[in-house]
Amino acid sequence: MIVKIKGKLLRKDKDRVHLGVGGLVYEILISEYTYEHLKLSVNNELQEFVIYEYMQADSNRIYPVFIGFLNELEKEFFEMFIKVSGIGPKAALRAFRRPLTEIARAIEEGDINYLKSLPSIGLQRAKNIVAFLQGKIGRFLLIKESTATTMPKTDKEELKSEAVEVLLQLQYKKREAKEMVDKALKSNIRIESLEELLNEIYRQKNIRAYG
Repeated sequence: MIVKIKGKLLRKDKDRVHLGVGGLVYEILISEYTYEHLKLSVNNELQEFVIYEYMQADSNRIYPVFIGFLNELEKEFFEMFIKVSGIGPKAALRAFRRPLTEIARAIEEGDINYLKSLPSIGLQRAKNIVAFLQGKIGRFLLIKESTATTMPKTDKEELKSEAVEVLLQLQYKKREAKEMVDKALKSNIRIESLEELLNEIYRQKNIRAYG
């Protein structure tokens, strides 16, 4: 059983990625929410996924399906979600287009209208979700947004320093460079590489110029 996969991100689509590992290429299904956090990732960049694996029966064959998450908490929430009557792995994956904490809050508050607005979740499924999970997901309600990132603080500080150095070489002033870096990291907490960070800084710069 595969628990985690780390490799080169070769391709990313809204519902799946291709990850190259030691000469093999794995197809990993992802949620739309996960895809949003991978938008700035570039080809051949290292990426790690926490894996949920299940066997799919199709016609005369049975084959493994991998679903990827960016951290253990997302996977744990997914595993609780698919225990609800009438919700399978693919339906749950389609529903995960919003942040985990937002969905958890809707469940705890019994917000049927919010839940049934999620893809593949109709009225009856929304009621089943609340009936089964309400009162059982307290820890997911306590997650801070910054918890989603897997980068240790020391690594992030090093990344900030590297980005500032690059901007100084490009003739930006040190104070201006630090402000640009801080704003980019605040805007996208999933940034894990220098390339991602510089891309986000460029995007923010364009927003200010043309917004």
